[in-house]
Order: sequence, then structure tokens, then C-alpha cells
Amino acid sequence: MQQANTNIIIRNPFGTMDVPAPDDREVMDYAATTSLAGGAGDVNATTWASIAAPSDPLEGTWASRWNGGADPTIAGDTPERWKEGRAEVRVIGERLYLRFDWDHGRRHGLIDAAREGTRLVGKYINLTNPAIMRPWVGLVVDEARIDGCFPNGRLDFRR
Repeated sequence: MQQANTNIIIRNPFGTMDVPAPDDREVMDYAATTSLAGGAGDVNATTWASIAAPSDPLEGTWASRWNGGADPTIAGDTPERWKEGRAEVRVIGERLYLRFDWDHGRRHGLIDAAREGTRLVGKYINLTNPAIMRPWVGLVVDEARIDGCFPNGRLDFRR
């Protein structure tokens, strides 16, 4: 049996399913009404991860956490609880790709975001359940902190 050549081109550097239309109207509308200050009072300001930063300011290994929704596959989960995991950031031109997991690596997500200075504007897709997609806005506070939010809650990264 011969397999058909599908000529699928994957944009993200992880070889996973791409985030569909990461710059669509829903994303731009959300970004237009969302801002992150990056101040010391932000929920992501307190150090909660201990991953050494590589020489590149953003690429590499990060810790991730999100809240604002209950994962029905995690017993007793609530929207307020943080779901923590590991993440990897890769930069290609003016785009950042943030691949992350939670629930001890059993669930995976991908963010495809355009970089506008320190602001990141893009979309999240749940790679475990691709029907779940949300606009996402981030702020690169420094080489050890990316604050992020989506319409239901937070999706942050630390080292």
C-alpha cells in the first residue's frame, strides 16, 4: 500500500499540529482589550520555578502553569487551581512557539504568537484535545518571566 503525499507544511518547530489561524479576528479582538503590566504585584511575579536560563534570552526550557479552567481528566480539578508543567520556547523570526505540558506530561498545549516588542499576541491550542483553542496575550517581563492570559484565566511561564 502506498501512502499519499499530503504536502503538509508544519510552521511550528516542534513537529506537532499547528495552531490554526494564530492571528485571526478573535485573537486580534482579545489583544486589543487586554494588557499585562508586568509589575511586582502580578500573580506571576513571585518566583515559582527553578530552571536555569540558557545563554539565549528566551529559547529553551521553562516551567509553565495555567488556571481559569478545570481539566475534567484531573480528579478534583477546579478553575482556580494551577496546572503546572514543563515548557519549551523556540523563536523563529518574529514568532514565538511555546510548547508546554501539565498533569505530569499527560496533556500538551502549543502557543503560536507574534512578537510585538515585549508583547506577544497569538493563540493556544490544546494538542491533547484540539477542539480547545483560545486567544492568548503574553508579556516578556525578562529572561526568566513571561506573563500570559487567555479569556478564562492565566497561562504563565517562569525559569
